[in-house]
Amino acid sequence: MAEPAATTRRVVVESVSPQVEGGRFPAKAALADVVEVRARIFTDGHDTVSAILQYKPMSSRTWKEASMEFIDDDHWRGEFTPTDLGKWHFRIVAWVDHFQTWVRGLTKKDGADLVTGPDLAIGAELVKSAAERASGRTATALGDHAKRLGDGEVDLKKRLTTAFSKTLADLMVGHPDRTAATTSDTTLQLNVDRERAVFSTWYELFPRSWSPTAGEHGSFADVEKNLGYVADMGFDVLYLPPIHPIGTTFRKGPNNALDVNTTDPGVPWAIGSPQGGHTTIHPDLGTIDDFRSLLSSAASLGVEVALDVALQCSPDHPWVIAHPEWFRHRPDGTIQYAENPPKKYQDIYPIDFETSDPDGLWAGLKEVFDFWIGEGVRIFRVDNPHTKAFPFWEWLIASLRAEHPDLILLAEAFTRPAVMHRLAKVGFNQSYTYFTWRNTRHELTTYMHELADVDDFFRPNFWPNTPDILPEVLQTGTRAAFISRYVLAATLSSNCGIYGPAFELMEHRPLRPGTEEYLNSEKYQIRQWDLDDNDSLAPVITQVNRARHSHRSLQRNSNLTFHHADNDMIISYSKRADDDVVLALVNLDPHHSQTGWIDLDLGALGVEDGSPYQMHDLLTDRLYLWSGSRNFVELDVAGIPAHVFSVRKQTRTERDFDYFA
Repeated sequence: MAEPAATTRRVVVESVSPQVEGGRFPAKAALADVVEVRARIFTDGHDTVSAILQYKPMSSRTWKEASMEFIDDDHWRGEFTPTDLGKWHFRIVAWVDHFQTWVRGLTKKDGADLVTGPDLAIGAELVKSAAERASGRTATALGDHAKRLGDGEVDLKKRLTTAFSKTLADLMVGHPDRTAATTSDTTLQLNVDRERAVFSTWYELFPRSWSPTAGEHGSFADVEKNLGYVADMGFDVLYLPPIHPIGTTFRKGPNNALDVNTTDPGVPWAIGSPQGGHTTIHPDLGTIDDFRSLLSSAASLGVEVALDVALQCSPDHPWVIAHPEWFRHRPDGTIQYAENPPKKYQDIYPIDFETSDPDGLWAGLKEVFDFWIGEGVRIFRVDNPHTKAFPFWEWLIASLRAEHPDLILLAEAFTRPAVMHRLAKVGFNQSYTYFTWRNTRHELTTYMHELADVDDFFRPNFWPNTPDILPEVLQTGTRAAFISRYVLAATLSSNCGIYGPAFELMEHRPLRPGTEEYLNSEKYQIRQWDLDDNDSLAPVITQVNRARHSHRSLQRNSNLTFHHADNDMIISYSKRADDDVVLALVNLDPHHSQTGWIDLDLGALGVEDGSPYQMHDLLTDRLYLWSGSRNFVELDVAGIPAHVFSVRKQTRTERDFDYFA
């Protein structure tokens, strides 16, 4: 039962967003982005309510304030812009605004010519109280207004003019009576990340395959010489699989063969040898100085290097001898290797998070991140985080971000939605998704709506392929399939990536029918790639990435609108950020050209009905003039099976345009 004093707090504040599990976890935002806070705010009876939004960095003791505005049906909104990285707090304070209630009632009485002296005296008391809360010139001004309102010798109409004046209203807004204000039940949290956590374009490569000499093990220096290739295509994150020594015990050969010879390089995720473990570099890749040089050269081109952290060991890892308690053992005393039936990973020992030494294990794993952070790495792709304990990740990420709020972690978690979401809640900035297997229009639209429901905390990163996954749609080997999948990934999601050069060179041969494993997978052997191949998709990828970097609308996810197409093989959608509007049309059939009529939501495009508008194809640089909401398109698989249009309201003379896309 409520205490009697609590009944004076009559305002209800509920359904505050963004929030994750009632404030148990922080929502996510980006530095300098406007954070919109919404809530349902109301009181009993018919009194007027006022509300403010309070916010601050977690490290600050002082709350900043922003006004909240009434929308409709007891829904309110407010906004603030975070100015620092790291964790922020926000809450809502709301109260019965007796002055505004009085003004509203007085307005009704004035309309009915029923205002009396006592009505104005009530307002005079409210203004006088505000004067006592104020100071300086403001207090004096409020006091003067109170006197005029309460002065019975002054003409009633003049007193009404004072009551309804904007000057008085502005003065009162700054000095409300909050003695009975309600503060939202929970102070909510917000993790504020840097821009690259929200908008990034990843390129994954195996350094060992980048030697100019066939069959030789590539190095950091070889990658450094080719950084221009990656940067020129418009990628801003260069992701390297594990760069550590690889074990020899149960080493895998080509195509996951158990029979190996001394020249087989092994799987990079089988980490550790007598040469060292997770804080050691594979000697064939180079030295720590070579790695530092790669980071420096990449940064000069606007590219960050992301490292893979796989918390697992080969049987030869130093931890196996030094900390056998960190691994799960069979009854016969041998360590249990990793399995995902029918797959067996005899060359990998998983970490046991039910170890008898959790403190030692957690500290040891944190040292891995600390080491590479110390070398300047701020982006990590984490291998299979869903097979590690959630409490560990929550502790680790909070600990790391307390010192390095610019940290970005991508979860490679192809698993159940609830598990993926939990990893995002405990701190992962981005996550792999099911996009890789969403192909039809219905699948894609449904999935995007699902992602919109978790937008407060879950940031998708769309990958058409990975070293582990050659999806069936790419096994067709058609150029159109690869182009369409990248256009979709790059325009539906603000974070996307490819595993190259396999992608741009359209590597499409599966190990066997019905499997998503690559034939001659780079995971097991050194490959040689012809970056100068005339059929390479690098020019198309460059155009797509240029569009991403040039258009703010493609750099966020919460601004997506789907448009109707009368052909199920065509998907149409737009993104808008203020006046920047991009419309994408993609052929989902990798084998046949498709045509159809598109019915556009002109309001979502910011176009007035009946006005012509210019469509600039960002992939071909061609211009079209469209008019009205219904337009015809043809998407040719022999060329580029997609349009990515910048929608412009301004038009030129008709002769400057083609009329049909």
